[in-house]
Amino acid sequence: MSAERVSGSFRDPDGFVFTREGVLYRQINRCFGAPFEALAASGLFERLWSLNLLVRHETADIALVAADRDNAACVIRPERVPFVSYPYEWSFSMYRDAALATLEIQREALEHGYSLKDASAYNIQFVDGRPVFIDTLSFEPYEPGRPWVAYRQFCQHFLAPLAIMARVDIRLGTLLMRGRIDGIPLDLAGRLLGRHARFNMGLLMHVYLHGRSQLRHAGAAAEGRAAASRVSLLQLQAILESLRNTIIKLRWKPAGTEWGDYYTFTNYSDAAFAAKHVAVEAMIRAVAPAGVWDLGANNGEFTRLAARQGIPSVAFDIDPAAVEKNYLMLRNDQERHLLPLVMDLTNPSPALGWANAERESLVQRGPADLVLALALIHHLAISNNVPLDHIADFLATIGRNLIIEFVPKQDSQVQKLLATRADVFPSYHEAGFEAAFGRCFEIVEKHPVEGTCRTLYRMRRRG
Repeated sequence: MSAERVSGSFRDPDGFVFTREGVLYRQINRCFGAPFEALAASGLFERLWSLNLLVRHETADIALVAADRDNAACVIRPERVPFVSYPYEWSFSMYRDAALATLEIQREALEHGYSLKDASAYNIQFVDGRPVFIDTLSFEPYEPGRPWVAYRQFCQHFLAPLAIMARVDIRLGTLLMRGRIDGIPLDLAGRLLGRHARFNMGLLMHVYLHGRSQLRHAGAAAEGRAAASRVSLLQLQAILESLRNTIIKLRWKPAGTEWGDYYTFTNYSDAAFAAKHVAVEAMIRAVAPAGVWDLGANNGEFTRLAARQGIPSVAFDIDPAAVEKNYLMLRNDQERHLLPLVMDLTNPSPALGWANAERESLVQRGPADLVLALALIHHLAISNNVPLDHIADFLATIGRNLIIEFVPKQDSQVQKLLATRADVFPSYHEAGFEAAFGRCFEIVEKHPVEGTCRTLYRMRRRG
């Protein structure tokens, strides 16, 4: 059984994550062996597990070590997250819940004599609609008087993006976090927020003044003097409470975007919509997939047909309002097996970080057993000029099976798209669609949608 080190796990000298035959493990190095034993005995893990705030793990055989056997203290087996997502793919409330979870973890850690040394947003994943911390080695013993070493990182990874999303533009959180893997610099955040950072006490303290302090103490000597300042436990707890209150007060209402109310204005009659539900659900059951990706999922109406069967399902949509509504719905109903994410399919998440290997691209996180592409193809082909064969190639790359809805030119939604532009799509018709997709997929089932001119296809990837 050869071990494969997870490409993004290399910065921490205390240990790293690897896989053997698809099973996830974490090697803990000797430098953290005794501290890890003390941490495990502190009761912190059990407390965080009881609150569903930390990914669970169990002890594994030391013989499973991946590398440098003489340096290995032990091996643990963490529970695998069904789908790894990144902060620039989260909706506003997902981001907010992730921030509050991180602060709650730090509060619980202090209660047990520990502190987070790493408050990266990338240490949070969403499982069954809840934010869960995944870096078991991010805890260190609390030293009385020492400032929180992860304070700046928390502000750059959580507070600054949330404030900009809430007070400036919801789209900036995605754009800036995707371009800055280390978080949004606080001086930049302060300039973007402008008066919002000066007339809100929490933002003034944690973003604007904090950012100015960073610039002032940029030199190594000044940095050393800043680190020497002492912060009592009560002061640290007050900082955490201030951060929590500031984040709780940040709000964004999902309204006014193109697709936020899509199903309110769809051209489906009630009967046709119900017929589509029945047909798609039957096709999902026929595939019986281990996982589903729903592309252009809007509020997850059809993704739930898979999730409610217990299938881990990811609902991608370009519209932050639609994704926000999807997340609020699943959180309110305590739904499981569903993960809503913001994703522009014409420019999906790329590989990022050191050597383009720390954060995986969308394609690298596939393929999914089943891809849903409902009421999507006309937006890609006509709105974005992506040829049908290119769409077919992409969907074959990310999915083994496909349920796709072809929307012809006579459909009213396509007519709206063509109303303001020349029709330069001569091959956009049913025969052209089947020819383009037939190169990559075998058509297993073809089902006209009752009461519409649309057609549902179930396909299986060739090869």
